[in-house]
Amino acid sequence: MDEQLKHIEEKLNELAAKTDAVFQSSEKMRKYFLWTLIITAVVVVLPLLVLPLVIPAFLQSVALPVGF
Repeated sequence: MDEQLKHIEEKLNELAAKTDAVFQSSEKMRKYFLWTLIITAVVVVLPLLVLPLVIPAFLQSVALPVGF
């Protein structure tokens, strides 16, 4: 009986160690996904916000004179 209890306790300890490892791994992945989302937002959204300000200035600098 004691041997079975020790075996069960060992298995529970192994499972606890594995679940801790899975938790740590999932937390790392969550952080990676968060930073990927932030970088994607900066790379995609920021240019979309700046473009309407830059295009008129660019068009004014390359516009042909009125009498031409």
